Amino acid sequence: MPEPLRWGILGTGNIAGQFAESLRGAQRGRVVAVASRRADSAHSFCGQHGIGHAHEGYDALLRDGGVDAVYNALPNAMHHVWTTAALNAGKHVLCEKPFASNLAESERMFEVAERQGRCLVEAFMYRSHPLTAAVIDQVRQGAIGDLKLIRMSFCFATRRIDGNVRFSTELAGGALMDLGCYCTSFARLHAGTEPTQVHAVAQRHETGVDILTAGTLFFGDDVVASFVCGMNAHADNSAYLCGSDGFIVVPIPWKPPVTGAQYTVTSMPPPMMDRKKSSEGPPPRTFRMDAGKPLYALEADDFAATVQDGAAPAVSRAETLGNMRVLDELRRQIGLRF
Repeated sequence: MPEPLRWGILGTGNIAGQFAESLRGAQRGRVVAVASRRADSAHSFCGQHGIGHAHEGYDALLRDGGVDAVYNALPNAMHHVWTTAALNAGKHVLCEKPFASNLAESERMFEVAERQGRCLVEAFMYRSHPLTAAVIDQVRQGAIGDLKLIRMSFCFATRRIDGNVRFSTELAGGALMDLGCYCTSFARLHAGTEPTQVHAVAQRHETGVDILTAGTLFFGDDVVASFVCGMNAHADNSAYLCGSDGFIVVPIPWKPPVTGAQYTVTSMPPPMMDRKKSSEGPPPRTFRMDAGKPLYALEADDFAATVQDGAAPAVSRAETLGNMRVLDELRRQIGLRF
C-alpha cells in the first residue's frame, strides 16, 4: 500500500477539528499541517490535535512541500478561491460541502483540477459510511417495491448569531447551503437521476440568509422528494424512503455513528388511523452495522483510494455539479443569490 497521504487543513473551525480528530483512525492518511489567518489559532489547533506544523496564512500551507492533500474547511464563500489556489499549488483537494457558492464557481474549480491533474472531491462524509451503501442496496433490490417518495429533515435551533458564518450572506450561509444540501444530495442519490422540477419556500432571517426552508424535488413521474431544513426549529433529522410495497426509515442519515448505525425496513402497510396495527406482511426489520473507523476517517481513506489507486470518488464531479445546480435554483426561488 502507498504511503499515507499527508494532509493539510485550511481553517481551524469545528469541522476542521472533527476532521483532524477522526483522522487518527484513518489507515491511509495523517494530518501534518494546519493553517489559520492567525498564528495563535493555528498553534492552538496543532497542540489540541497533535499536528506538527502550524501556518499563519493559507498561502503558507499551500507552499508546504510536505503536504499532499488539502482539506478545505473554510466558510462556503471561500471554497472557490482557496480550492483553486490549492489545486494550482499542486495539491489534491477534499472540499467541504456545499462545494462552492454557486454552480459557476464549481465548474471553474473542476476545470482547474482537470488542468492540473489533481483530484478534487466534495466532502459529503455520509456517502462514505457503509449505512449509506446498505440503504441504496435495499432500495435498488426492491425491498420496498418501486421508490415513490423521499422525505427528509435536517434542522437545529440556535441563538448564536454573532460571528456564526451560517448567518452571513457574504460567506454564502443559510440553512439551505449548510443543511439542505444534504437533503438534495440524498434525494438525487436515491432517485438516481436529476429532478425535472424543484420548488422552495423560506423564512428569511434579518441577516438576509434563509433560516427555515422547505423544498420539493420532482423526478419526472417516478419520485417526489420533500425536505425541510432550518436553524430555528428542531426536527427528528431522519430520512424516509417510501415505496409501493413498504418504506425504509434512516434515523441518523447525515452523520451516522461509528457503531450501531441502523435503518429499518417495513414491508407491510402502516396501521390505519382507526386501527392499532396492521396484520398484513412481515414485521419491520432493523439492520445495524459498525463502520469500523470514524466517519471522517472513512471519507479520507476513500479520498486516498481515489488519489492513489484511481478509484471512483465517493462523490463524482457530475453529482457535485448536479447538486449545485439544484441549490442555485432553490435559492433563486427564495430570493437568495450568491
